[in-house]
Amino acid sequence: MAKKLEPTFIKKADDLVTTREKTRAGFIALALEKNYLAVPYVEEAKALKAMASKVKEPKELLRVDALKVGLLTASGLSDKSLNYLTEDDKIIAIRGLIEKFLEPAGDNFVDELIYRYLLTRGDTLGGKARNLAGMLGERKFLRCLLSVLNLSGLDYQWNDSDTKQWLSKPSDDVGIEKRIKGISWSKGNKKRLLIMNITIPTVSKNVDLSILEGTIDDLKRGKTSIIHDSGKYIALGELKGGLDPAGADEHWKTANSALERIRKSFSKRKLKPKTFFIGAAIENSMASEIYKQLKNGTMNNAANLTDDDQLTNICEWILSL
Repeated sequence: MAKKLEPTFIKKADDLVTTREKTRAGFIALALEKNYLAVPYVEEAKALKAMASKVKEPKELLRVDALKVGLLTASGLSDKSLNYLTEDDKIIAIRGLIEKFLEPAGDNFVDELIYRYLLTRGDTLGGKARNLAGMLGERKFLRCLLSVLNLSGLDYQWNDSDTKQWLSKPSDDVGIEKRIKGISWSKGNKKRLLIMNITIPTVSKNVDLSILEGTIDDLKRGKTSIIHDSGKYIALGELKGGLDPAGADEHWKTANSALERIRKSFSKRKLKPKTFFIGAAIENSMASEIYKQLKNGTMNNAANLTDDDQLTNICEWILSL
């Protein structure tokens, strides 16, 4: 039986439930982030309008090389689709746009061009925004973990998702939570690795948060890597940053199944790494299930991502492992 949770900020199931105020604040933060993502597209549209306004009629747009990419986007073609088209195909698409939509718009053809450009870019933005809640959840967790590391006076290294390199703790760590793939730290004689979103060979599935005993030198290529050593896993957790209360139960079912699969997979090797759950949207029914698992020791720790006390507490717990 796993060790039971010591009393912290979770003394009853209701403590885990996401409040309406936290849900509201989360949705507003998500909306603001979407607007930040939209800024480049809005600015591109403004520039496209200024450039297109220099021509007198739609057919002249084809003669301006600098407008070609904007015209292709307004035609409804995504950046990915352009890789499969020849130059002749692209011209056909632009001519179709001009003849069927811009010319019928008359003197308002530039506005029509911008509307259609933004429609396609909106689709691109929607694709980015679909995973935004999860990304923001990861960033909040990482920022809290970095804060606890800093306040504890612990040095660390971090893996940059852009360069794939392990870098030393920076003097100014503003914004690095957006690029962290992993963190390595030492506390006393304990050396720990936290790796984000990797497929665990023992489980044969992706796990959101994996904490191992080792250093970055143990992250070798192939089967000699520490990730293939089942005995090095100290704790594994699921992090669900989705804010929509309507999808909360589904997120918990997915996470709960993943955690149970982890426990069974390691149990077959007579191993019992700790398991934990962090979620942004926690409703009453799932809160009761989570609390029950904490009380009977099935799961070792949990936190509501929107509760600063609980989030800080679980980060402290991670560093104590």
